[in-house]
Amino acid sequence: MPSSKFCSVCGQAQQEQQEQQEAAKKSIVGQALSQEAAARLNTIRLAKPDKGKQLEAYIVNLATSGRMMGKMTEPELISIVEELNKHTSKSTKVKFDRRRAALDSDSD
Repeated sequence: MPSSKFCSVCGQAQQEQQEQQEAAKKSIVGQALSQEAAARLNTIRLAKPDKGKQLEAYIVNLATSGRMMGKMTEPELISIVEELNKHTSKSTKVKFDRRRAALDSDSD
């Protein structure tokens, strides 16, 4: 029984630490982006959460490493999104199985 109590305390500590990291990340992103760029990032997060997280991590990296001068504007954010899209583009492939369609004909 004591080990389960210890694990629940560990879980709470990990959750609190994760929440603190998330709050720090949001604070950094809020300070690094203009209002328009922040609105654009929120829209990206809603449409594509994985891409939003990737973009947010990139912005935090820029801000913490000191490679960002002033607040990032919306056009700058858009250019970063386009760069990330070039590196992470996925090709979609559609394959048609025409034999199955030929076997299911109702013309008999």
